[in-house]
Amino acid sequence: MVVGERKALSEIKEMVRPYGKILIAGCDTCTAESLSGGRKQVAELAAALEMAFRLEGKDVEILEISVDRQCIHDFLLDIIDRSGEVEAVLSMACGAGVQSLAERLPAKPIYPALNTMFIGETVSNGLWQERCQGCGDCLLGVTGGLCPVTRCAKGLLNGPCGGSQGGLCEVSAVLKCDVPCIWHLIYDRLEQLGELERLNTYAPPKDWRRGGGIGPRQLVRQV
Repeated sequence: MVVGERKALSEIKEMVRPYGKILIAGCDTCTAESLSGGRKQVAELAAALEMAFRLEGKDVEILEISVDRQCIHDFLLDIIDRSGEVEAVLSMACGAGVQSLAERLPAKPIYPALNTMFIGETVSNGLWQERCQGCGDCLLGVTGGLCPVTRCAKGLLNGPCGGSQGGLCEVSAVLKCDVPCIWHLIYDRLEQLGELERLNTYAPPKDWRRGGGIGPRQLVRQV
């Protein structure tokens, strides 16, 4: 899932300051899961913005809506309908959702309320960790389903380095928390599977162009 983090209220307020009536649009999938863009967060942001402007003596009318996904055009119809009532739309989706809205509403100002952080996994309640960079050349079949591109501080494709100690990456000391050495985890995983021979597979230098080095990526599939 895509993990987002809400921008500072002060930054959001300055983006929408020129408008007297705005629509805050939530996304009930990824950003809702990361507690940054679902229905509850839409209501919280609406209340916070309204209060912040009221303290300045400025009246702003804020409408609220939330849809299943903003990155799929068919789910945007409700937002498109409501957008006719307002001067601008504040999206609480990821960057893909914001751009989908901008494409469907070319004459309407669209602003992001979130910073899109990474593709991640819900580890526990309130904790999300990056798991995938979308590099376009997946190695998970060789590394036991654990990604060294994202989860190794050095991005080593043929690890480990000499800096890990006791199963922990050397960055643990800098970050002041335990960061597992992913290559240690990969070794343990392959040993458990009885497939340590996979470690003999040499991973050549990656073609990073497949991960976006040559511009926006797209996937075309015959349907």
